[in-house]
Amino acid sequence: MSNNQQIVHSIQSTNLADILERVLDKGIVIAGDIQIKLADVELLTIKIRLLIASVDKAQQIGINWWETDSYLNTKYKESELEKENVKLQKRIAKLESPKSRAKRK
Repeated sequence: MSNNQQIVHSIQSTNLADILERVLDKGIVIAGDIQIKLADVELLTIKIRLLIASVDKAQQIGINWWETDSYLNTKYKESELEKENVKLQKRIAKLESPKSRAKRK
């Protein structure tokens, strides 16, 4: 009897893995709205949109927000800091230039 239980469990795991693979490959969208009203006056609306997909599938459909999120992508954060640093260095150089000093005197 224990052999039968192991076989059933193995088949169920494979099916679950197949389902998960299909969902990640194709993607699934779950959408819903929650509205709270009192006497026909809308007090609160919450719109929920959930996309479950693999990273590859998300990129195929044009979703890549994690690439520019500084909390998730340190390379983006570093590049933004480098741009800001160059901009500030140019500004300092301009302010400290001889022409700028002559104008202040």
